[in-house]
Amino acid sequence: MFKKLLLTAALVAASANVFAAGVSYKLDPTHTNVLASWSHFGFSHPSAQFGAVDGTLVYDEKDVAKSSVEVTLPLSGLDSFVPKLDAHLKSADFFDAEKFPAITFKSTKVEDLGGGKLRITGDLTVKGTTRPVVLAAQLNKAGDHPMTKRPTVGFDATTTIKRSEFGVGAYVPNVGDEITLRITTEASAAK
Repeated sequence: MFKKLLLTAALVAASANVFAAGVSYKLDPTHTNVLASWSHFGFSHPSAQFGAVDGTLVYDEKDVAKSSVEVTLPLSGLDSFVPKLDAHLKSADFFDAEKFPAITFKSTKVEDLGGGKLRITGDLTVKGTTRPVVLAAQLNKAGDHPMTKRPTVGFDATTTIKRSEFGVGAYVPNVGDEITLRITTEASAAK
């Protein structure tokens, strides 16, 4: 009886340690959207979305500083809702997608600001240039997904970058240098 009690205690402790280490989630590209918007000569604020997002995040609710995120945005999924603009954005004038087919982000630090708010610092690489970026993030929800029954998390995040700092400065200042990024994502643990 004592051996069974020890074995049960050891299993409980081991499972608690696994949970405490954080859960690894795979981003759901059908429920992840990265939207960029900018000023066009001050007259309008067009936008483009980056589809086909691929990535993983580790979220440790007990020690948020141990969390991380790594994302790839293939430029093949870039959609400005205007085919001619898509082609121009993918050209050497802007992203040079043939030479640099993806944008990447890899976190270097995650800070818990309380109330589900996070500050995520990381390295953004665009067109071969890597620079630090800070995302203001909000945990929307963490729990079992009602349809898949798998642990799932959802976040929204925003940041503003200067595109010229990443070698994507065509037509600045007439076409705005500042790009506002709005991100929403849902990610689920592996089965």
